[in-house]
Amino acid sequence: MADLSMDSYWQLPAMARTAATAAFALSICIHLGLVPGWWFVWYPRYLWMIPPQIWRFITSFLITGPKMGLLLDPYFLYSYMSQLEVNNPRFPRKEDMIWYLMFVGGTIMTLIYLSGFGFTSFLSALIVAMCYTTTQEQRGMKANYMVVTIPAQMAPYVMLLMNLLFPGGAMNLLLQIHGLLAAHLFDFLTTIWPQYGGGKNLLPTPAFLTTVVGGFVAVHHRLAVALGLRSPYDVAPSGSGSAVADNWRARGAGKRLG
Repeated sequence: MADLSMDSYWQLPAMARTAATAAFALSICIHLGLVPGWWFVWYPRYLWMIPPQIWRFITSFLITGPKMGLLLDPYFLYSYMSQLEVNNPRFPRKEDMIWYLMFVGGTIMTLIYLSGFGFTSFLSALIVAMCYTTTQEQRGMKANYMVVTIPAQMAPYVMLLMNLLFPGGAMNLLLQIHGLLAAHLFDFLTTIWPQYGGGKNLLPTPAFLTTVVGGFVAVHHRLAVALGLRSPYDVAPSGSGSAVADNWRARGAGKRLG
């Protein structure tokens, strides 16, 4: 049974699986006091140290909220990232997904710096950003959020409003708005402007990412063969996503208004 569970785990979408696991593991260590949280949150001055603490670019997006946040944040992170990673026409390659995360994450950091709010961890903003990007491909469909059925494209806005039901939620709402703005900027530059403004994609995936990802996949495949494991890159995942979503995508790209 344990071997079966581990095999199922390793067959999950690689990026979403890794991110959700890292967020849960890192956050539970921080909230239990096993490691100091300030080692991982966003403090720009530590980037100028020798050596620079560049891991903060990543770890500041992997720290969940306390209590229920330890479960809900990794769940939403996995849910939306896996929908972007698997069978999403906007991100047909791994490097496209990585470029999206780099741009959205960098934009969130930039907007927070310009706004002066001083947030030091950004996972909540990234989740809303991915929710927005995911639901742009699901216009006209329905989605279940908690116990409410809503139009799919309204999910990120409902997520924002849910903050008002909890103490201190107003600050988290402000943080998540930065993620919504970052995702909308990506959507405008890569989809809205090319399709409806007569321009071109202003954020093409850099060629160097293709080279880096290709090298990583080759190394991963050789390592999997050496260990007698099945590499998740050998065969494209199948059966992922709901039947409703697959049926909707089969109808074509559709038309977007507004």
